[in-house]
Amino acid sequence: MANIPFVLENSWHAIDGDLTGGFSFVLHNMSGEEISDFRVVFTSLTRVTAKAVCENAVFLRRNANFHELSPPAGFKLAPGASWSFKVDGLHRPARHRTDGAKSAYVTLADGTHKPCAVGDLMLEGAHSEPATPLLPEGKIEAPYFLQPWPKTVSLDGTAAYPVALVLASASAEEKEAVQKVQSLYQRLFEAAHVPFALSPVHEGRELSLSQTASLAGSAYSLDFSADKVSLSYGTQVGLQYGLTTLAQLLHGARLDAGSFSFPTSGSIEDAPRYDWRGCHLDVSRQFYPLADVSRLVDILAWFKMNIFHWHLTDDEAWRLEIKAYPELTTVGATRGPDAPLLPQLGDGAEPVSGFYSQEDVKELVAHAASLGIEVVPEVDIPGHCTAVLSVFPDLTDGQEAPESYHSVQGFPNNALNPAIEGTYDFVATVFDEMAELFPSRYVHIGGDEVADGSWLASPMARELMQKEGIEGTFGLQSYFMKRVQQMLQERGKCLAGWDEVSHGGGVSAEGTLLMAWRKPEVGIELAREGYDVVMTPGQAYYLDMVQSEAWQEPGASWAGTVSPEQSYTYEAEGDFPDELRARMKGVQACIWSEHFLSRGYFNHLVFPRLCAVAEAAWSPRSVKDWQRFAALAPHSPKL
Repeated sequence: MANIPFVLENSWHAIDGDLTGGFSFVLHNMSGEEISDFRVVFTSLTRVTAKAVCENAVFLRRNANFHELSPPAGFKLAPGASWSFKVDGLHRPARHRTDGAKSAYVTLADGTHKPCAVGDLMLEGAHSEPATPLLPEGKIEAPYFLQPWPKTVSLDGTAAYPVALVLASASAEEKEAVQKVQSLYQRLFEAAHVPFALSPVHEGRELSLSQTASLAGSAYSLDFSADKVSLSYGTQVGLQYGLTTLAQLLHGARLDAGSFSFPTSGSIEDAPRYDWRGCHLDVSRQFYPLADVSRLVDILAWFKMNIFHWHLTDDEAWRLEIKAYPELTTVGATRGPDAPLLPQLGDGAEPVSGFYSQEDVKELVAHAASLGIEVVPEVDIPGHCTAVLSVFPDLTDGQEAPESYHSVQGFPNNALNPAIEGTYDFVATVFDEMAELFPSRYVHIGGDEVADGSWLASPMARELMQKEGIEGTFGLQSYFMKRVQQMLQERGKCLAGWDEVSHGGGVSAEGTLLMAWRKPEVGIELAREGYDVVMTPGQAYYLDMVQSEAWQEPGASWAGTVSPEQSYTYEAEGDFPDELRARMKGVQACIWSEHFLSRGYFNHLVFPRLCAVAEAAWSPRSVKDWQRFAALAPHSPKL
């Protein structure tokens, strides 16, 4: 690999009287050539505001997390030399090592862009606390490897585990179910011994399957004896979950025979606590190859989760192929120094791009369905639409000032205008193609983080407000959402969205599912308004949140510190009154990708907390055990 010609080091310093502090930078010239008239770009979630004060630098421009600066006029940077500069005037203080520059590059005088290495954010003038262990050693009372823990477990036995569970006489459909779980296991644990056999093997134990009408939905039961295991189920998904439980038991016994056993007597009676056991993945901020998305779906199946919420679009990129609009996945899926979409969140000198073709989508949807997982697609509208508007500038009011409002992430004028009729033509075309690709009952339309003040400088929007008797941004948003809901209904779909869909009058609650993310109390408020609710509060179930307060622990912190124990012990039903609990459909983990610049970061932040949410979704509160979870979680599969 060629040497990177520049290195940017960064640190955060406190400022008396200003809690946000500032950044100190040092750019090292490793290129072997003197440079002048250059610029440096860095991306950072801790953004510089319009009140930026620079020392030994000139602030040129910012677009969301993209920042560009230059040295003072006439400055030359010799080979091996460095340029030090400071930028004060941040929108918030840095709290962790990932709150600084995520990427950087240098633009030379001739316009070429050169890569620049970036390290972690250092802390000036204070102790940089090392990361601490996130899990205790844990303690196992019942020596069985089960994730999530079943509803009722009454097991015994410490005899040697069987070589495999051998299927007795079975239907073709049952054999197919066994092989499906066998294949799942082999994908997740490539070096491990298979748990099942379809024909007799020496030292195997018989596995008997029986379909029972009394077991509804996802329920199953297991009975163990010294020479036989009996699995009863009512539906194919119940059969899959029972087989997965057996694979887990055998996996644990092989993994650590000193800690885990395969039972020789007893029973398991099991069914999920909630119907909606979900996991969300943001593929806009960072693009994940289809193989990685498929593996995440496999992991969800292993944990008996049944919803994959695919966040396919955002300000940073549009990732879903729409054949009517091919530029969405060329212009709208490419970020680069000279592209309409500037680098964000870890992008450097080279353009980055990526999208999922409709064939990719069909493949993933079929794969997930085979594992009992429903894929719920999200296109985030009307906000978070910078990528869309980079392709279709006509979907803006040309009379509106270019930066009349900014989103919370700093993007200017990033929301589809409800007063432009072409907006609805665009959305309708997208929905037409999505309806063919995704069999899910729901289409998630986002609806979050529309900046208060959006569209108010648009003469077209003001005219619509006067005509329809609409007040303010959220009245306009409600008007937009009601039309979107009608469009979905015409295509046989129901609307799902983030909790802000309820703003400004909201939409019809019938058939609508909203996700409470800003704080737990919002879920109760939505249920009172008649909405069905999925609980996914950032304070417990956002897996990009930092896991401890230590400076050297990576992650975001806007929702506070979310330790694995907090994710595990949090009770989503909380203070839901009894009369509203039927409105609470389940729980969901959210994987927002701003911080996930590598597989290592992904695995560190997502696991073991994804396992914790899975157990919260499946297991009754009465059987949860933090010490047991802490002992089992390190053995979970990862991306």
